[in-house]
Amino acid sequence: MKRLCITLAFATSIAWASPGAHGPNGEHLDQASAPTANGLARLPDGSVNVPKLAQRRMGLRTLIAPETEAAATVQLPARVVADPNASGQVQSAHGGRIEAGPQGLPVAGQAVRQGDVIAWVRHHAEPFAQASQQAQRAELKAARELAEQRVRRLEGLEGTVPRKDIDAARIQAQSLAAREQSIAASLGAREALRAPISGVIARADLKAGQIVEPREVLVEVVDPTRLMVEASTPDVSLGVKLAGAHLLGVEGVKLHLVGAARALRDGVLPLNFRASVAPGATPLALGQPVTLVAALKERRKGMVLPAAAVVRSPANEAVVWIKAGFERYVPQPVQVQPLDSATVLVTQGLAPDNRVVVQGASLVAQIR
Repeated sequence: MKRLCITLAFATSIAWASPGAHGPNGEHLDQASAPTANGLARLPDGSVNVPKLAQRRMGLRTLIAPETEAAATVQLPARVVADPNASGQVQSAHGGRIEAGPQGLPVAGQAVRQGDVIAWVRHHAEPFAQASQQAQRAELKAARELAEQRVRRLEGLEGTVPRKDIDAARIQAQSLAAREQSIAASLGAREALRAPISGVIARADLKAGQIVEPREVLVEVVDPTRLMVEASTPDVSLGVKLAGAHLLGVEGVKLHLVGAARALRDGVLPLNFRASVAPGATPLALGQPVTLVAALKERRKGMVLPAAAVVRSPANEAVVWIKAGFERYVPQPVQVQPLDSATVLVTQGLAPDNRVVVQGASLVAQIR
């Protein structure tokens, strides 16, 4: 009878310790289990009890991930910038007062074509300079009228006056008329602000009647299909180690390395990538901060899991949930590095026989 009790106890312990109940160092994760609670509950040792019916409702799925090799990655801060070959700025050369263009004043998001007049700048000279121009115009007007009268007199004496004198008087009158027209045009001159490229207006700071200064950036035009991503790193040798890159949490964007700078800027090295946005994907915006995941040529060993399998503990530590029994799940701290927007590589914290929750891990973490 005593031998029968020992056998039953041994069989019960084997049934309770399912595959994946051991940690990465061989420790038995089930050894500190509390008595099974009825229903959803967090046990004193930090594990949770999830009945089979609740597991089906929560859609929990587990996986024993084999150890494999994947490219090492590094996360870099980055931002979206304009391609200098597919963007432009609209500035005024002399400054003045803003007037609406043929289609009104531009607004952000408006599509324009290269050469379109998007606004006018009406120049205003200083009072003394304007008075001087008006006086000069009056003098030219008087001189032109005298020259035209002399031409008419000489033409009436044609045959007695040499032809060269008549031609000289006519040319002088035409010269005075051209100078007068030039001065008159400068008094009411306005400058056309034209779109430098075909694209979309990214920023517009124009109001009717606004006074603008020379070389002030008034409008920015970009081609939304030709943007770039600029990342920064303190590692000056990273450019030759890259095998690829992608944006963390941004779908439908492919990056192609243009090159790494050869000069530090604010203590970091800029890395430039050309972004190709797939049709229907979420568009990027100028100045948008993003996280760039750069894949290196170096390979690392680990276990590839869906990114949704990794959650945060109350201490803000990356953990995965391991199935330690039929209804018991244990949190396991891990070290991960992202591979792409959907998968991660677990480099430390898991053993080959761990059955990891790959679907519904966030729901398990919410059980209290």
